[in-house]
Amino acid sequence: MLSNYLSVTYYLGFMMLWCSFVSFFYGVKYYLVSLVIFIEWEVFSFFGSSVVMTILFDWMSLTFMSFVLFISSMVLMYSSSYMQGDKFLYRFIILVYLFVLSMLFLIISPNLVSILLGWDGLGLVSYCLVIYYQNVKSANAGMLTILSNRVGDVALLLSIAWLINFGSWNFYYIQAMYTEHVLLFVLFMVILAGMTKSAQIPFSAWLPAAMAAPTPVSALVHSSTLVTAGVYLLIRFNVLLNTNMFLFYVGCFTMFMSGLGANFEMDLKKIIALSTLSQLGVMMMILSLGFSELSFFHLLSHALFKSLLFLCAGVFIHGMSDIQDIRYLGGVMGGCPLSSLFFIGCSLSLCGFPFLSGFYSKDTILEVYMMGFINIFMVVVIILGTLFTATYSVRLSFFLFFKNLGLKSLVSLEESDVMSIPMSFLFLMAISAGSLMSWFYFPCYSIFLPLAFSIFVLLNVIFWGVLIYVFMSCFHLFYLSVISYVSHYMGTMWFMPIISTYSFMPLLSLGNFLIKYLDQGWVELFGGQGVHYFFSKTSLFIDKWYFLNLKSYFFLFFIFLLFILFML
Repeated sequence: MLSNYLSVTYYLGFMMLWCSFVSFFYGVKYYLVSLVIFIEWEVFSFFGSSVVMTILFDWMSLTFMSFVLFISSMVLMYSSSYMQGDKFLYRFIILVYLFVLSMLFLIISPNLVSILLGWDGLGLVSYCLVIYYQNVKSANAGMLTILSNRVGDVALLLSIAWLINFGSWNFYYIQAMYTEHVLLFVLFMVILAGMTKSAQIPFSAWLPAAMAAPTPVSALVHSSTLVTAGVYLLIRFNVLLNTNMFLFYVGCFTMFMSGLGANFEMDLKKIIALSTLSQLGVMMMILSLGFSELSFFHLLSHALFKSLLFLCAGVFIHGMSDIQDIRYLGGVMGGCPLSSLFFIGCSLSLCGFPFLSGFYSKDTILEVYMMGFINIFMVVVIILGTLFTATYSVRLSFFLFFKNLGLKSLVSLEESDVMSIPMSFLFLMAISAGSLMSWFYFPCYSIFLPLAFSIFVLLNVIFWGVLIYVFMSCFHLFYLSVISYVSHYMGTMWFMPIISTYSFMPLLSLGNFLIKYLDQGWVELFGGQGVHYFFSKTSLFIDKWYFLNLKSYFFLFFIFLLFILFML
């Protein structure tokens, strides 16, 4: 039975890997010759109305497709060992495959209607994957995920309805033909859709909750597919977006909030999920300033090392009897040396360690931002948000590798070759892809920051570190009394999950009320069922006159004769 599972996962994995190489080859080719292919395929025509499918192939869509397919192939091969013994493994494989197809459909669509198909496909399949382990926690997380994403789906539908006024849904051309003021409503709705799918404030609560899904799904969803769909959509709308300060503030505060919350979190997967949210804030921040290619660069480099971080976390969780609390973990380096090496390398790449993949995109983003006309308050917020990446990465590494052995360290850890081989390929890409793309793909920015400014950043970091140390030393009693409230506030993402949950509860209660008293109550009585009951009774009465005996016939003849005499 296991061999059948392996054959399915490896077949799909190698097929996706081959498609990834082909897509990357054509992406490089189209980039070198500056080629864009726009395909219109008439699916069918009915009484003069044509249903046309549009497909866009350029260097951006093909490169993104190649990264998605490469990560998906590695995740599928990894899943054959991680999900071994699962009763519904075929269902899991099909759901992951449908998830990847929906993402590919979204990537190559320059039309909002066809994008909606991939967009809704991502939402539906992600709900099925979040509730894969059928328990109360998964059900609640799935409900929060799908209801949050439905807000963006409605926004996309409204933008489609509004584009009827312009005669086409091909936004690839429409945003170049009309100004921002003409398409202001469409721009607002697309930003709202991108914020919900990429979990920006105030829609951030669903992203850590979606960690109820299996770890291979988390590696796929939170690296290159679901959460990056909103960023990719806004990158495609970069002409219309231009410089948007609303999105800039949303991205900056999302980065700050999630980085701060990750320092108080104890769940291994949620810490990595909050780091994903932090990097999504970085992408949104630089995208809102008009640097769409830099945002796309960080999206690609982040996808590689973040997927590997989740896969390494899956090895630790899988080997320690499904324990995710980092307080119970410890000493995993002895049992999983290779996964520990990958985890530390990807954490350094996430922090922007020089010459790793994350350094080339993250450093360029920060330096390009610093060269503009900047607000000193936002500089502090962005520097702190960037530093939080280092603090929660060091904290997580300490709990996993350098503290005393946890309670679960007595469990014999092991690393499967089926898991290690795809992780090794991902690690090679995670440490080298950033430099290759920065040398080859993305434009070389000439960045000249004065020495005084660099010293200012260093002094700012030292000042905040000393301030926190002095506060904790001099106001120790005050710190002890306040720390519980502060940690609760910061650790719950500024109460966003609580607010999101309680905001949806009245709507669900209202829906239950409407179903009970309207759909299955008065509407049924005076609507479909009531009308059906009335006409069925009336028709039974009328049907009696179709079957008359001789006695009834003479009676009716007599009544009709009396009526004629009365009229005369």
